[in-house]
Parts: sequence; structure tokens; C-alpha cells
Amino acid sequence: MTEELLVLLQQGSLAAHPEAKRHAQRLVRTVIGHTQGIERMIEEERYCIDILKQIAAVQGLLTKLAHTVSEAHMKHCVRLAIEEGHGEEAVEELMETLKYLRSV
Repeated sequence: MTEELLVLLQQGSLAAHPEAKRHAQRLVRTVIGHTQGIERMIEEERYCIDILKQIAAVQGLLTKLAHTVSEAHMKHCVRLAIEEGHGEEAVEELMETLKYLRSV
């Protein structure tokens, strides 16, 4: 990725999408709450199935969070990169990142 593209994309963030930012923040707070709950459940030696259900809930929330952030990125950062003539690089960066989110 070129330095010019990196500077261009860093100007964009969830700040460009206030609703997506608020949604992402709510999801993160919920994930934190559920994760703390899982920790308590383990400490209290709760039933494994109950713990697994909470883990599944956190995984679902993280999937929603990844979709929220990736959608905002595509709508703003990738679009901006295309308009500035750096679309190919932005798409390559996104494709590389999506490899790590396959399960999402």
C-alpha cells in the first residue's frame, strides 16, 4: 500500500458514519458485558452448556460488529480510494483483511 493511500484512508474512519460508530460502540459494550458474564460463570462453575450459549452470543455480536465496520469501510474508505484513483490498492487491502474474517 502506498503512503499516499494510507494517509487518504486514515482520514476516513467510523467518524464518517456516526450511526455505524454508535452501533459499533453499542455492540462492543455488549460484548464486554457478555464476556465479563462468561468469566463470572466460569468462576462460579456454572453448567458448561450455559457458558457455551454465552460464547455463541459473543461470537454473534462480534460477527455483527465486523459487518458494521466492514460496511462502513467499503461505503466510505474504499469509495474514496476509488474516487482518488487508488481503488485497486484499497480493494486488495480489503480482500487481504477479509481472509482473517472468513468465519465472520
